[in-house]
Amino acid sequence: MIPQDMFITRKNKQTSKVALVVGAQGVIGRNLVDYLTALDDWDVIGLARRDGAPTSRIRYVTVDLLDRDDCREKLSCLTQVTHIFYAAYQDRPTWAELVPPNLAMLVNVIEAVEPIAPDLQHVSLMQGYKVYGAHLGPFKTPARESDAPHMPPEFNVDQQAFLEQRQRGKTWGWSAIRPSVVGGFALGNPMNLAAVIAVYAAISKELGLPLRFPGKPGAYDKLLEMTDAGLLARATVWAATDERCSNQAFNINNGDLFRWDEMWPKIARFFELEVAPPLQMSLDVVMADKEPLWNAMIEKYGLAPHPYQRVVSWGFGDFVFSWDYDMFADGSKARRFGFHEYIDTEVMFLNIFEDFRRRKVIP
Repeated sequence: MIPQDMFITRKNKQTSKVALVVGAQGVIGRNLVDYLTALDDWDVIGLARRDGAPTSRIRYVTVDLLDRDDCREKLSCLTQVTHIFYAAYQDRPTWAELVPPNLAMLVNVIEAVEPIAPDLQHVSLMQGYKVYGAHLGPFKTPARESDAPHMPPEFNVDQQAFLEQRQRGKTWGWSAIRPSVVGGFALGNPMNLAAVIAVYAAISKELGLPLRFPGKPGAYDKLLEMTDAGLLARATVWAATDERCSNQAFNINNGDLFRWDEMWPKIARFFELEVAPPLQMSLDVVMADKEPLWNAMIEKYGLAPHPYQRVVSWGFGDFVFSWDYDMFADGSKARRFGFHEYIDTEVMFLNIFEDFRRRKVIP
């Protein structure tokens, strides 16, 4: 058994809250951990499949969330948890196949922690616009939290239904946070669009090519939005600690809309590339043979030796660039409840690209 004091470094501090961040190494979880550890009144425990670097403010637990017994054993000492932030995700080939593992992971965590954590106050569930059927095709925009559900399967909906049922008669509450595509730094994450664009641009430049938009022709001029990972972290903690937000769902987005035909040239300028007309192509196919080139670029530019397969998920890029319909939601409910932050999406992209360069992920 893991000693309890391994995790709680300031348990005698009256104002201390204890966050359990599930999926702490992903683009959402990593930024949430960074934000929480910057606050004075939080201790943080991170759950992930891979170890993280512990500090005086955070400890990590490596656990197989799909293994009910492993969860019960590894999490059995987390009695002082006050807030659970759930941002774990496992990818599968089809929408139906996504349901069993992603529902099971949430159930395993809650069933392991809730009975032993008497001071539990809140469970935050990270969702997305799949709740509105955004992944299936054109949907009603702007999407609102009150919109009617769509035909299953959909694991986000099943996860929320589980929390709603589990919470009945309990003193803790839940919130469902619904971002758009999230922009931030994380490697080995299957849903990191900024990494897709950055590596695609770097390889295009290395080959002496202009930056072509690779998506469907109809996707280039459609309206969409993104959610900065830092802004998302602040909104998630806000919703988890403001009593008005208990048992509510919130769309969280940057607050602006854009079209790729306007954003793409700005991204190209950052990488000092020309823009050529869009050309539909599957990145998953055309980038499959670029690993030797990437390894040569690591050597040539002194980049961090991240394996090609962990740097980027081309399939996710294909998915986002296939949206030949508007993709945005109404974020006014969060503002009505008291969260007023926003960020310019162009600034977000450029800041992330600069961060990739500082970390020597790209030249």
